[in-house]
Amino acid sequence: MSTDTPGASLRAALALQTQGAHLLAAACPSRAVLSHLTSRWAVLVLVLLLSGTRRFSELRREVGGVSEKMLAQTLEALAGDGFVLRQAYLVIPPKVEYSLTPLGREAAERLAVLVDWIEDNYPRIEQARADLAPQAAQNAA
Repeated sequence: MSTDTPGASLRAALALQTQGAHLLAAACPSRAVLSHLTSRWAVLVLVLLLSGTRRFSELRREVGGVSEKMLAQTLEALAGDGFVLRQAYLVIPPKVEYSLTPLGREAAERLAVLVDWIEDNYPRIEQARADLAPQAAQNAA
């Protein structure tokens, strides 16, 4: 870019900053996306939405232990990142449905592999915890 054009240097610098995500960089805005995607509630919501559109109350029932506030915040973050589509219908009583966007489907499919791995390997994880417990207690003493 020509430096004769006002703002050209700034635009060039901004273009370089937005060329990709660098999760290991402390100031990378993509870390917020990582945080949204990997929260325990987001993982569960995304995996549930793989099987189809859900209403808020359905998600609340299916995701054991999530509060209404946390579910609302999770859905808002996922919608804000483009992973979930929030469809509100102008009816009485109000009706809102949540579904995955194409980007959300890609992310959810990858997370589902992790969820399946955890469920399949949980006995091994429990055993590893049990094996480490005496050692941890000994180190604390």
